[in-house]
Amino acid sequence: MVVRIGLVGLGKIARDQHLPVIEASPAFDLVAVASPHTRLEHRPGYLTIEAMLAAHPEIQAVALCQPPQARFSAARAALEAGKHVFLEKPPGATLSELSILAQIARERGVRLFASWHSRFAAGVEPARAWLAGRRVRRVEIEWREDVRHWHPGQAWIWEAGGLGVFDPGINALSIATAVLPRPFFLTAARLSFPMNRAAPIAAELAFTDFAGTEIVADFDWRQTGPQSWDIRMETDDGTLLLSKGGGALSIDGAAQDLPPEGEYRGLYDRFAHLIATGADDFDVTPLQHVADAFLRGERILVDAFED
Repeated sequence: MVVRIGLVGLGKIARDQHLPVIEASPAFDLVAVASPHTRLEHRPGYLTIEAMLAAHPEIQAVALCQPPQARFSAARAALEAGKHVFLEKPPGATLSELSILAQIARERGVRLFASWHSRFAAGVEPARAWLAGRRVRRVEIEWREDVRHWHPGQAWIWEAGGLGVFDPGINALSIATAVLPRPFFLTAARLSFPMNRAAPIAAELAFTDFAGTEIVADFDWRQTGPQSWDIRMETDDGTLLLSKGGGALSIDGAAQDLPPEGEYRGLYDRFAHLIATGADDFDVTPLQHVADAFLRGERILVDAFED
């Protein structure tokens, strides 16, 4: 079955990832797009999701790629119209709104997919399988990158609800929550806010689980030179390292053979599977950890930041 899909939001992530994967996927047919700012050649374009859905009732699913602060109303409109919904990460601006969306999806009998692309990196599932049954003693997460390179001029990301450094950092949390054998929780956090921004530029986090495992994370958007997307897990049977954002895996220093990369292809394959089978995949745990950091974290003011 080919699913007729509409795309909302035509920013960088939509053009770099969603559109190429949708166009190449045998499971989806892109019908139309909605964006208040840009248009897409060879597809009908609309200013709003409501206009797109009204013009194309044949659309069965919608992928939402706009900033999280604006996503609730679009998701609600799609769900109430009986459409399956793919939420780009993070799935929303608040946990409460996501709970409401999940309820609407259940009532309408449609799929609501909270996507976490880093969980589909090549090394993540092999890491999860290797860690199963092993005792994890310590976890160190280092997620440091240059915001000027990866998010140039994206003002929304510095606004309240834009998450700041947690926009990339939540990718690390999505991997950790997928591969670690036990759930964990925050015990302390220090969030560094530029004095001219409403979102943090860096974060130091400490977590543990019911077994007392030490889990620490260092997120920073001020990195220059080589970028760091690493998760090191020490176990009672060796040390596992996920690097390159989950794209590379080594155990005790020995690199492991992995399948080719295809994070967004994996996401859309998963979305198609959910639609075909009626299964659910709406895990918001990574966002819950971010919310806990804002709730419990110590706020530190640092130098102003300009793009």
